[in-house]
This record gives sequence, structure tokens and C-alpha cells, in this order.
Amino acid sequence: MNPVPAPAAVGTPRPRVEARLKVTGTADYAADVPVPDVVHGWMLTATVSRGRVRDLDASEALALPGTLGVLDHRNAPRLNPEIGNYFGPDGSVLLLQTADIAYAGQPVALVVAETPEQARAAAAAVRVTYDVEPHDVDLIPEHPAARPASTAFGPEADTGDVDAELAASAVVVEERYRTPEESHCAMEPHSATVWWADDRIHAVDSNQGAFSVAEVLAKLWSIDREQVHVRSEHVGGGFGGKSACGPQMILGSMAAREFGRPVRITITRAQVFATTSSRPPTDQLLTIGADADGRLRAIHHRAAYALSPLAEYIEGCTEQAKILYAASAIRTQLTAVPLDVLPPASMRGPGATPGSFALESAMDELAERLDLDPLELRMRNQPTVTPVTGIPFSTRRLVSCMREGARRFDWAARHPRPRSRREGPLLIGTGMACTSFGAGVFPSTASITAETDGTFTVSVGASDIGTGARTALTAVAADALGVGTERIRLRLGDSDLGMAWGAGGSRGTTSWSFAVVEAARKLLRERGDQGRPLTATVDTSTMIDFRPGQERQTFSSVFAEVTVDPATGEVRVRRLLGMFAVGRVINPLLARSQVVGGMIMGLSMALHEESVRDPRTGGLANGDFAGYHIAAHADVPEGEADFVPDYEPQDPSGVNGLGEIGTAGTAAAIANAVWHATGTRQRTLPIRLDRVLEPAAALVGSAGTARRER
Repeated sequence: MNPVPAPAAVGTPRPRVEARLKVTGTADYAADVPVPDVVHGWMLTATVSRGRVRDLDASEALALPGTLGVLDHRNAPRLNPEIGNYFGPDGSVLLLQTADIAYAGQPVALVVAETPEQARAAAAAVRVTYDVEPHDVDLIPEHPAARPASTAFGPEADTGDVDAELAASAVVVEERYRTPEESHCAMEPHSATVWWADDRIHAVDSNQGAFSVAEVLAKLWSIDREQVHVRSEHVGGGFGGKSACGPQMILGSMAAREFGRPVRITITRAQVFATTSSRPPTDQLLTIGADADGRLRAIHHRAAYALSPLAEYIEGCTEQAKILYAASAIRTQLTAVPLDVLPPASMRGPGATPGSFALESAMDELAERLDLDPLELRMRNQPTVTPVTGIPFSTRRLVSCMREGARRFDWAARHPRPRSRREGPLLIGTGMACTSFGAGVFPSTASITAETDGTFTVSVGASDIGTGARTALTAVAADALGVGTERIRLRLGDSDLGMAWGAGGSRGTTSWSFAVVEAARKLLRERGDQGRPLTATVDTSTMIDFRPGQERQTFSSVFAEVTVDPATGEVRVRRLLGMFAVGRVINPLLARSQVVGGMIMGLSMALHEESVRDPRTGGLANGDFAGYHIAAHADVPEGEADFVPDYEPQDPSGVNGLGEIGTAGTAAAIANAVWHATGTRQRTLPIRLDRVLEPAAALVGSAGTARRER
């Protein structure tokens, strides 16, 4: 009798497999894991943005009860000065190596004591003086040090004759858009416990990729990667802010080596703001030319962003100008401006999120000047192949997203004129935006063991940062093996499980799933005697086509309705709808949670988030949750999100990543809705009260259509 095949797990809504652990508080995060004989570290950070440590007096701190010692640039262990990252040399991880100060918040010392309270008290007793040098933290595209950004992600676009096409255009929009520096604001602060045993580093850390963090530590200490073991089982959010080897790990490894005991460093919320990387500010100039019927002739996207001289980084704001719309000529120019700031890092939807705000705002401005519906303008300019390279898309369901979103949102009932809809003193407006985000797969390893009890142990160096990776990979493994999910035991979050891409770039789940599916196929081919365990291991490095003949992207269309009180400047998002094309959806329940969370993050970007730097010191003036505003429950409407039928032919399971696509595009949709409500174009984020507040004279009478900009 043939066994009944297990029902398909992929595509079925299922709650998180670890949900009970989390809601009962029994899931151990990095700071919860007990480690015997542990001591505690407390960071001191620079209060100036540029200069040198003149003197550091730790005598009073060393005399306090429980203090084991103080590490600074004079006595800290030496690290490998040749370390680099994806783009080249990386000075940002070389902590406590010199007296030089490159940014406000740079760690200048670490106090180690028996308890956290003793470490904090001793840190307060350390006296640091500086030789202060002039600093520069203001992003100016015309900055004398500005230079072309790295092209490690691919060349800039330069197709057709942009100048000639603009000259021939019936309508030209040329406007500047700005986004501020933003912090990741994960719920769980960065924490690590590090110890040395038999010349091997062991660590429990909060990060987005245990294997990559272990690689960095190994390079810093000039040891083999196998001599570093990092565990990161449960992570309370990351959004890119935990993708790097954080200061808690670097300083913890130094202190553990120096004092011979496990060292735990849990950094405060203010220290998270000051010492861990953020999304850089951007300044973007969009020029778009079109014929009178709305057909695009030219797109010229020039974007500048801030970075640090310590490390290269790319905030690819111009990528969507190469993907979303057909035009006879497309040119992109990405500029990096070195400033005295902490090196920036990827934040959810890197590049695409600030870039889409500029591009999709400019598209709306073009629709306004053409007296054309914004949805229709976008429909008329859909490409059949990638506009810059001519490469076909592996799948492109953006039109389906727009049509279904417009139907559900009742876009057809929208009055085209701004300030045309009121409810008492409130102005009502609707807006929309489209976006894309690159998809793909990176090398990973996976092992599957067929156990004698009929279960399967799946081991992959994945990281679940709250996205539901455990649940998704359990489903993928079950289907690949042809068994029920109850027979799958998943191991992840451990660098000893093998090489794996981290949770980032919307490539985590696709990369891990690819490895799991291939391991399952190998196991099923090799499985013979079922009376003994059998393990199959694969490394997908040689299986990946890194130059496929098709462009792989995810797409979305986001619709927003806002209310605006012109007398107070208050903007409220009333409705938010997103339609997404992300390939086959592994778990619709968790996928919807992901993209709704992304849209909420985009709402927060649109209306609240802004890191403000004190011009006197260059440090953050609002580096905590009291001053850095993020969307709260009262700010968030009931978000609707859904997926159009899609399948990614380049993936063995048909899936694409969806971590970033929810955030990118949302801020633009809200900004466009604010214009529709008020007639005022918001080109600088966030859309603060003072930017929306109208003079008393403008409030009298009036459903006017006068166009204003801010």
C-alpha cells in the first residue's frame, strides 16, 4: 500500500513554529543566555565628531568595587589592520586601535566589571579629554570631497541622448528630493557574550548572520574561521542594523581575551543610535521629460548620499530609474559624500526606499503637469524588457499589482483635483506609488539527516530575525522531502552549521531554501538503508548562475489615503493598501505580516523618522526613543496587503524574497496623497507638522488648487 503523500506545506498559512516560546517569554535572546562566570562591559563613546583622545584617566574607575579593568587605545589587543568588507578596507571595525576620533559615538574605552551596575558606575568615573578638530556632517551634493559612488553593484545607466530627449519633451519636471538619516530601531538592543577557550572564540550574539559575523571576527584576530563559533538563535529585529559584526562583539572578544573570562556587553538604546550604523541621508535631483500624451522620453536621476572615509558603502538610490519605466534615454549618477559620521549601512529597502520616494514623487508631479491620472501615467510607460540593458525580466507582474490595487482601493472614484475632498476641517487625499527591489540568491550550505525515527534534522546557517524563517524553511524542507512539517526539526542561527548568507537583501530565505531543496534532493537520491541515519550536505556555490540571462526583481504598488488638518499640520494615514508580486509565497500568513510591517516602516519614514545632528558637536541630538519619533499604534491604520499570482522561474521553489519590498514605495504613496489633499508638494521627509501647517489666511474659504512646494 502506497503511503498518502503529505499535503503541500509551501503556500499554506501556518503560525510561527516558535510562537509559543516568544509569547510566553521563554525564547532566549542573546542577553538571556546564561553563561557561567560572566563579567560585564560598558562602552564609553566619543562626544566629538573629529579629533583625538588627548588623555584618558581611568584611575578613579579602577579603584571602584568590582572593576576588573579598562581597555582603551593604549592597552587594547591589536587587531588586523588589513581587514576589509565587500567593497574594500573597513576601518569601522578597528576599535580602540588609535587615539583618532572619526565620528561622534565612536567607542573610546570599555570598562569591565563584575556586574552591569558596577561597569556603568566605573564608566561614569573615567575622564576623557580631546583635541577637537573641525567636523563636517552636512550633506551637500556639491561638496568639494564628493566623488562618484562605487560601481561594485553594477555600472551607472547612460542610454540614449538625455539632453536631446529633454529638449524634445513637451513637459519636463526637474525637482530635488531629500531624505534624512534614519536609525534601524530594532526592539532588541545589540548584545553579545564572548569568551575564549582553547584559542577558539565562542559567542552568543544578536545578529543577522552568524557565519558572516564569525568570518569578520576571524579576520580581525587573524585566525581560521573554524576557530570562531557564533550562535544567534533568536533575534529581536534587525532591519540591516545587525548585519555587521557589531561593537559588542569586537569589544567583547578583546575584553574576554584580556581578562580571561566571558564578557557580556549589552549596549543601551542611546548607544545603539550612536555606535551602530544607520541609513544615510540623501539629496536627489530628478529630471523627467515626456510627450504630451505622457510617454516618457528621458529620465535623469542624480543622487548624493553621505558616507564615512572609514569604509565604502553604496546607497543605490538610482536603481529603480533603470527598472520601472521605459524611456528613450536614461542616465543615473550616484555620488558619495565623505563626512565625519559613522559608516552607514543597509536599512530595510536600502537605496530603493529613499530612491523610490524621489522617483515616484517626480512621476506624480509629471502626471499633475500633464493633467493625467498618476496610475495611467505609470501604465503607459511599462517596459517589456529591462529599459537600460534590454535583458528580459524573469517575471514582471507590476501591471497586475496596479490593476488589482486600484480595484480594491476604488481608485477610479478619485477626484483628480487637489483639495477637492473635505470632512469638516480635514482635507482628504489619495496617492499611489510603484516600486521594485532586486531579487536573487547567494551561496549557502545545508545538511539534512534522515533519523531512524522517521524525522529529518535540517541544519542551515540561517538567521530568524523575527521574519518567520524557521517556519518558512520547515515548510520548504517538508515539501522537498515529501513529508509533513511535524517530521522536520530545524537547526539554525549557528556559524558551525556552515556557510550561509545572512538575513538581508531580500535574499536570505531564497538562498537558504535553495540549499535545503538541493540537500533534500541529494538525500532522497542517496537514501538506502532506512535503519541508520544518513546525512546529505550541499554547497550551492557552484550551482548558482551569477550572470543569468533574465532580470530578477520583485514589484509592488502601494495606495494610501490620508487626512490633513491644515490648521495644525497633522497628517494621518487612514487607509494603506499594498499589492505585491514576489514569486510563489511560502507562507501567506507570515508573508502578509512581513509586507504590512514594511509598509508601517514606510509610513514611519514618511511622517516621523529623522535623525537630527547637533551642529556644535556633530552628535545626534535625538538619539533615543524620546526624541527619535517612530510610528506608534495610534499612527497605524488597518493595513491591507495581498499578493498577485507569480512564480519565479529562476528558483527551484518559485520564490523570491519579500523583506524589503513592503517598505520601498510606501513613503512616496503617502507623500503623493498629502499633495492630493493639500495641493502642496512635500519633497523633504519626514512630512512634519511645520512643513504642512498653513498660514491662517490660507485656511479661509478655500478649496483652491494653487500649487505650492515645501
